[in-house]
Amino acid sequence: MVDIQAGRLSAAELAENFADVHRPFDHGGAVVEANRCYFCYDAPCINACPTGIDVPGFIRAIATGNVSGAAMTILKENIFGGSCARVCPTEILCQGDCVRNGPGDRAVEIGLLQRHATDHLDADGPHPFDRVPDSGKSVAVVGAGPAGLTCAHALARNGHKVTIFEGRPKPGGLNEYGIAAYKLPDDFAQREVAFITAIGGIDIQNSKALGRDITLDQLRLDYDAVFLGLGQAGVRDLGVPGSDLEGVDSAVDYIAELRQADDLGALAVGANIVVIGGGNTAVDIAVQSKRLGANDVTLVYRRGPEQMGATQHEQDFAQTNGVRIKHWLRPLQLEGDGNVKAAVFAGVHLEGGALVDTGEEQSIPCDMVFKAVGQAFVPLAGEGPAVSGGRITVDDVGQTSLPDVWAGGDCVAGEDLTVQAVQDGKLAAGAIHRCLVGS
Repeated sequence: MVDIQAGRLSAAELAENFADVHRPFDHGGAVVEANRCYFCYDAPCINACPTGIDVPGFIRAIATGNVSGAAMTILKENIFGGSCARVCPTEILCQGDCVRNGPGDRAVEIGLLQRHATDHLDADGPHPFDRVPDSGKSVAVVGAGPAGLTCAHALARNGHKVTIFEGRPKPGGLNEYGIAAYKLPDDFAQREVAFITAIGGIDIQNSKALGRDITLDQLRLDYDAVFLGLGQAGVRDLGVPGSDLEGVDSAVDYIAELRQADDLGALAVGANIVVIGGGNTAVDIAVQSKRLGANDVTLVYRRGPEQMGATQHEQDFAQTNGVRIKHWLRPLQLEGDGNVKAAVFAGVHLEGGALVDTGEEQSIPCDMVFKAVGQAFVPLAGEGPAVSGGRITVDDVGQTSLPDVWAGGDCVAGEDLTVQAVQDGKLAAGAIHRCLVGS
């Protein structure tokens, strides 16, 4: 029986389920945790951070009561320090390399300390960064996600005028449309965008998509340089019979709908849900489905837990939130008579490095299926930059095969992480600035 409905939980229950999942430090707790840091002179946590934040430096500032100084140490390397403190997989980055990891000890809570510092920066005070006089140069940035906004902020600081073209109605990219609502609640993504653009010299034009409303050729004529922070707009399909049944949806699309919903109680969700995939998006949709009131949520992945794109922390979080995870199952087909009623999987195992069917099958009853098998870069029409392996080819500072076009974030090869997108935007902005001023 199909059971997809809205209003499974009360408004109070939904508010609790989608409140901030991270409990922040108070002042005393932050100081105590900061004093656990050894302040290593060759701190491996710095090297583990893609943006190179001076982690011991900002933690020492917290320990001595200089929280604003700590925030500036973070933001000068990562203008998205606030959201990265909330969404970064710190357990495999800075905290993962903390020297205190080991038997009988635990890593310093770097992510929570970073949040403490950035949260306590005076939002009503003057902007912490100064903008130099107008350079007379202009740059077009395509995409108002972390890569594009970081690039725009750095260029604006150097006096260049930046116009950001964003295909969606709001800026923010993944932070606005793709992150689980309990990780960035209370309109945090838009508040961060407002902080970043308060530097001045940045104009955001929403609902202006490349290929639909603007062309790369025209941007190259109208601006001195172009940065592409396009992300990955394509969604991979399952490629199995029944994928077009009612109740089968893209995890990315549903998360975006959830993120933009004024009333979570109005979102229809199934009673029994199957999520197919193994990345962080799969975990995010599985946990959010459960928190919307689904009775049973099963996440199915074709390989083992070690091969999942989702970190171990995210896998554990899913299971503590009532999500069942099943491994070594390959989707065969989705069954139903108009609406999906079951997802059928083949058992698999590794043989010579390849997945081979075991001959066993398993059917999981469901009334909703979320596809979370990855996103893909949508190639540009016309004479765009060179592409390799399905993504834009760039050098070590983000320059493409076109002399006046740079790119960064998920549309180029590399780690699909917010913090990596920030670093891409920062490096590209430096290269663009040097090119514009002739140094």
